[in-house]
Amino acid sequence: MTAGHALIIGNTDGIGRALTTKLLDRGWTVTGVSRRAAVVEAPRFHGAIADVAGADYRATLEALQVARGRFDVCVYCVGIGDLLDLDRLAGDADVVRVNLVGAIETIAVVLPAMLAAGRGHVVALSSIGDGVSQGAPSYAASKAGLSSYLEGLALAVRSRGVQITNLRFGFVDTKMAKSPIRPFMISADAAADVIVRCLRKRPVRLSYPRRMAALVWLLGVVTSIRIWFA
Repeated sequence: MTAGHALIIGNTDGIGRALTTKLLDRGWTVTGVSRRAAVVEAPRFHGAIADVAGADYRATLEALQVARGRFDVCVYCVGIGDLLDLDRLAGDADVVRVNLVGAIETIAVVLPAMLAAGRGHVVALSSIGDGVSQGAPSYAASKAGLSSYLEGLALAVRSRGVQITNLRFGFVDTKMAKSPIRPFMISADAAADVIVRCLRKRPVRLSYPRRMAALVWLLGVVTSIRIWFA
């Protein structure tokens, strides 16, 4: 994997912060975008402040790309979500806005330059939990939409030299791991290692860990049966 220029959306903590460190250590130039300033001190790092749900997000990202140049890699690490609260459904729209619409807005900015150059790689963090969820339906729906969008787009651009990866994680030890039961949970550092591997192998879809993916698939089958016979 040749070092290049990576754009990481959401890099002040968790997976994005760990990935920033790993890429810088491997000789990459990294541009990070988050809602608050990233505490990273490195000559090849540039940080910018922007909210993916803000009205000016796309314009800010477009200006950043003009100033910093085309990105070889873009990794969308932003995500929000909470357990279902039937008395507070208004927040569900924010979950979709950040997890799905924010990713689409980002890709809309970086992809044309990649297509023009005939190379580039977009990775967005979806979830193994991108199916039907009684406990967190807005989160599951946003990730299901993201997974579908990424994989469809990957097929559309594969002949143009650009790769798109739908990276579906299970539980990662970050502030997003809110379930009381978190089987096969991995560290943010381990998750960043998986992303680095994706940048090298460039799969359309990667689900990690596989045991968690298998467990969720089985639970999805059970849920489907319950729906069919409800």
